[in-house]
Amino acid sequence: MDKDAQGLLDSSLMASGTASRSEDEESLAGQKRSSSQALGTIPKRRSSSRFIKRKKFDDELVESSLAKSSTRAKGATGVEPGRCSGSEPSSSEKKKVSKALSTPVPPSPAPAPGLTKRMKKSKQPLQVTKDLGRWKPADDLLLINAVLQTNDLTSVHLGVKFSCRFTLREVQERWYALLYDPVISKLACQAMRQLHPEAIAAIQSKALFSKAEEQLLSKVGSASQPSLETFQDLLHRHPDAFYLSRTAKALQSHWQLMKQYYLLEDQTVHPLPKGDQVLNFSDAEDLIDDSKLKDMRDEVLEHELTVADRRQKREIRQLEQELHKWQVLVDSITGMSSPDFDNQTLAVLRGRMVRYLMRSREITLGRATKDNQIDVDLSLEGPAWKISRKQGVIKLKNNGDFFIANEGRRPIYIDGRPVLCGSKWRLSNNSVVEIASLRFVFLINQDLITLIRAEAAKITPQ
Repeated sequence: MDKDAQGLLDSSLMASGTASRSEDEESLAGQKRSSSQALGTIPKRRSSSRFIKRKKFDDELVESSLAKSSTRAKGATGVEPGRCSGSEPSSSEKKKVSKALSTPVPPSPAPAPGLTKRMKKSKQPLQVTKDLGRWKPADDLLLINAVLQTNDLTSVHLGVKFSCRFTLREVQERWYALLYDPVISKLACQAMRQLHPEAIAAIQSKALFSKAEEQLLSKVGSASQPSLETFQDLLHRHPDAFYLSRTAKALQSHWQLMKQYYLLEDQTVHPLPKGDQVLNFSDAEDLIDDSKLKDMRDEVLEHELTVADRRQKREIRQLEQELHKWQVLVDSITGMSSPDFDNQTLAVLRGRMVRYLMRSREITLGRATKDNQIDVDLSLEGPAWKISRKQGVIKLKNNGDFFIANEGRRPIYIDGRPVLCGSKWRLSNNSVVEIASLRFVFLINQDLITLIRAEAAKITPQ
């Protein structure tokens, strides 16, 4: 670097030092003025007036010299040209920023006292929706209307249907609380004001009738048949006596109720009979003449009774037809079983649970269903879902021999020997018959079979 350049740098450094001092003094004076102006509104900001100098780089020196020349030309209020990105701000720029930040900021205006009151008032109705206990706003309105109509809490307790069942004591306590407790009455009134108009109209339509209203209604004769126009005219002639929500239809319904209980002026209540001759329901029913009653025929019921009667007769006829057959007797295991044979039993097919008596020369074995009736239902012994509906037939020949014929799909085992479908086998006394895992013992009444053989021998020619 030559001497001319070195001198230029020295002169620029001296100029920047003097300019920075003048700017420091101006910034200090500006801070004092701003602090004196904001005295009392904003506390005085404590700042240090110490200026820390550091060595500047070559590019900062050039930029600071350009900035100082532009500020002298434009004045104190001139806008600085933008610096290059990535360069740090100079000390003069930092002081200008601090000067801009030190300007007093006007405080936010406080809300007016009237506005705060309005905001509080707007939030108050939200507190009304809290739980008021078992008494709902509709119940309170019902209670108030009923008491104003009747002036009797006992009548209110008996005649008004609240949302839940209250005792007479609870009704009295609630009425006194609405009258004398300011907190409860205020909350109840606010809650009642929030009710829907339709709900209020429905509650008012249920108001009890006062004595004055019933007195006017009782003047309508019981023998006459008043129409809605009669009660509408009654409402027009006595607008002050009736409740504001009364309609001609409501008056007519209440008048009919009063007539039913003999509460009209021209009605008299019949006294009860004296003595023990009190007419009860059974005596009154005996006095009714059945011939005067209309016999209302129910065709659907008669048709159902006819169908049921026909079905029962068919079942009885079927049972009567089966009586002539030798029936099969089934005995449960009780430990006291009757003898196996009698004078009518030819043989017995005895199982583990039941025993079947053979009282005819031919019986069928199988599984009984709704459409298939057989003599020996093997399902009474155990699980018979593998047995055919007609598994086999046991026959007694004239010579006294018993044969079993297999007519089912599964084989029948006689003493361990299979009898296939379409085959037959001779049964002897104490033969073991096995059908689909169900085992039976075939027992023959030897005395009766001997007599049959003797009779057969006499009939056959020698």
